[in-house]
Order: sequence, then structure tokens, then C-alpha cells
Amino acid sequence: MDRNRQIDTFSRFTKVSRETLSSLIKYEEILINSNKTLNLIGKSSIPQIWERHILDSFQVIDFIHKNDKLVTDIGSGAGFPGIVLAIAAKDRKIPLKVNLIDKSRKKTIFLGAIIKKLKLNAEVTCENIFENKKKLIGDVFVARAFKPLPIILELINNKTVNLKKFFIFLGKTGKDELLEASKSWDIEYKKRVSITSSDSTIIEVNKLKKK
Repeated sequence: MDRNRQIDTFSRFTKVSRETLSSLIKYEEILINSNKTLNLIGKSSIPQIWERHILDSFQVIDFIHKNDKLVTDIGSGAGFPGIVLAIAAKDRKIPLKVNLIDKSRKKTIFLGAIIKKLKLNAEVTCENIFENKKKLIGDVFVARAFKPLPIILELINNKTVNLKKFFIFLGKTGKDELLEASKSWDIEYKKRVSITSSDSTIIEVNKLKKK
């Protein structure tokens, strides 16, 4: 699907304002240009960026409650889904702040520039969450293309306080990963098929306890 058709599909599905679409296009342009030196996303995914990355990230806004105030995006990388969620919240006039965490200094500088350029209610932190003892703060947590499921579950167990919602993007092997994880964990979660691929799912972990 070419770029214009992808943008049209995105617009019809999300019904965002022209201003929001303009912000996403600016984000796309800066990302593609920066990718030449920062290696933010795989070059092969650029032709499908609106479907594979932007729409895939945007869908999570529908799972976030209007009373949720802080979303923490772990391993933000190029800003998927954190930057897109900040843009989506702004479009829907939701007073939601997004905290983006990544260990790469170059990537966090890029993310900070995007936040400033688009005037988003977001902040970025450069840190390796596995190397400090701080707890993760947020009403909602998201992890997309971050780490294998077992590592994320350990992270949830060790780092979060009063867990409410933790969204994890899973690919083709998601079903097998969950089955394997259930041997070590009691997991209470909701499962949704991704709108961008029938092979992908997003799970919302609400409770987690090690067996």
C-alpha cells in the first residue's frame, strides 16, 4: 500500500483532525530524515510506516481510560508508541502526560526535539531501567518492540507499584510466549488482536504474581 493510501486509511480509521494529521506528518518527516544517522527504525519498514508503526501505536489510545493521567513508555526508541499516544491524547483533548524512557542518549535527544517541536504533553528520560533501583511510575505502562515477554514480566513484577494496566505488543509468537509464561506466572490479562495484523496481539496485564 502506498503512502497516500496508508494516510487515507489512517485518517478514516482514527478520524483525527487536520492539525493532528499535520503533526503526525511532521513527525514522520523528521523521523525518516533522522533515521539516516540514528538508525531509529528498520529501513525496510519505512514504506509501511503509517500502518506498521503509526496506526499500530495509535490504537492503544482507545484502551486508555479518561481518568488515567500518566503513561510510561518503556524502551521508547523512535517514539512508538509514546510520541503517537501523546499526539493522540492532544487530538482527543485528554489531559494525559506521556513519559518516554530509553537508554540511548541519541534517541532521547531526538525524542526531546520531537516533543518540543510538536508541543506535546510529554517528557523523556535517558536511563537504563535495569541498572537502577527506582520504581516505575505511571497509571498506564506500554512496551512495544522492547524485550522478550519473560524479561518484561520480571520488570513488571520488580519495578511497578500498584499495577493497573501494562500494555505489551506481541508478534506472531505471542500465543506461545504467553503459554510458556503461564508456567511461571499467574497472569490476569485482556487480549486484543491488533488492527494492523491478525498475527499480532496487544495484551493488557492487570495482575501478575509469580508461581
